[in-house]
Amino acid sequence: MIQRFVETPLAVRPQQQAFLSPLDAAWDPSLPTEDVDEYCWTPLQLAARSGDLQAVRDILASAGTFAVNEPPKGYYGQTALQAACMQGHEAVVKCLLAAGADIHFCGGNNFQRTGLQIACGQGNERVVRLLLEASSEVNMSPATNHGIRILTGSQQEGHSPPKVYAVARYNGRTALQAASERGHLTIVKLLLDRGAEVNAPPSPVAGRTALQAAARGGFRVIVQLLLSLGAQVNAPSARYKGITALQGACLQGNSEIVELLLRSGADVHASGGGYDGDGTALHAAAEKGHLEVVKRLIGAGADVNATSNRRGQTPLQGALAGGHELVVEYLKGLGAVGRTGGGFFIFDHSAG
Repeated sequence: MIQRFVETPLAVRPQQQAFLSPLDAAWDPSLPTEDVDEYCWTPLQLAARSGDLQAVRDILASAGTFAVNEPPKGYYGQTALQAACMQGHEAVVKCLLAAGADIHFCGGNNFQRTGLQIACGQGNERVVRLLLEASSEVNMSPATNHGIRILTGSQQEGHSPPKVYAVARYNGRTALQAASERGHLTIVKLLLDRGAEVNAPPSPVAGRTALQAAARGGFRVIVQLLLSLGAQVNAPSARYKGITALQGACLQGNSEIVELLLRSGADVHASGGGYDGDGTALHAAAEKGHLEVVKRLIGAGADVNATSNRRGQTPLQGALAGGHELVVEYLKGLGAVGRTGGGFFIFDHSAG
C-alpha cells in the first residue's frame, strides 16, 4: 500500500523563513533541500519533482489514475505535472500526460500558473512542445483558482467589441508573458506561431503584459518582435506593483529599448501601479542612476519635477535616495526641485 502523503513530524519540519518563494528567487527552478511544505507533498509529486521516472511509474501503477491529479496540499505545493514542468523533467512529463494529468490545472507553488506557463517561464522548449502537443491552451490565463475577470477595450473605441479576460489576482502570467519575462525567444516565437495573445492584460497585483515583462528584463529582440506584432506600447500597468513598458526599460537602464519604445509612441508621463511603480519613467531612471536614460527622457519631454502619485516625490528625490550624484547634479542643473535631504524608493529595488 502506498502512503498518500509523506508525513514529517512537526518537530523536524524546517522553519518557514528559510524558504524563498519562486518570485523572491527570480523563478529559480530548484526548491530548497528542506522544503517547508514537503510533508504535504504526495509520493507521486515528490517523485515527479525529483525526476525519478521509475518511481513515478510504480506509483501510478499502484495508486491508479487518482494520484496523477491530486491537488497540491500546502501553500508551496504543486501537482505532479507542475513539479515536473518546473524542474524540466521531460520523460516524467510525458509519463504523467499519458496517465491523464490535467494540463490546465493551476494552483500551489506557481502563482496560479499551469504546467505550460511554468515551463515557458523556465525556458524548457521540449517540455513546452510536449504540453502544446497535448492540447495545452496557449492563451489560458493563470486564473482558474482565485481569479478575477477584466474587461478590456470598448465598443466606442472602434473596431472590435471588448474582450473579457480571466486573470490571476497575484503575479499571474500567461504562457507568453512568462516566456517574455525570462527572455526565452524561441519559446516566445513558438507561442506566437500558436496564436498567443500579444496584449493579454496583466494580473492586478505585480502583473506584466508580455511587452512590459520583456522591457523590464532587457530583452530587446523580444521587445522588437512584440511591437512588430501590435503590442500596445502604452498598455495600462497592473493596478498594484505594476510598471509601464517604458518604466521597465528605464529601470533596466537599457537605452536601446527605451529608444525603441519612445519611437513607438511610449508616453513619458505615464505612471505605473500603486505601491511600486507609481512614478513616471523619469522617476525610474533617476532612482536607478541611469544618467543617459534620464537625458533621453528629458529630451523626449519628461517633466523634471513630476511627482509620484502616492507621496508626491520628484525624480530628484529618487536620485538622492539612491545616491546617484551625477543624476542629482544633472537634474539640479535643469531646475529640479525636491527635498535636498533625499527621498525614498518608489520602485521595487529587490529585483535589481
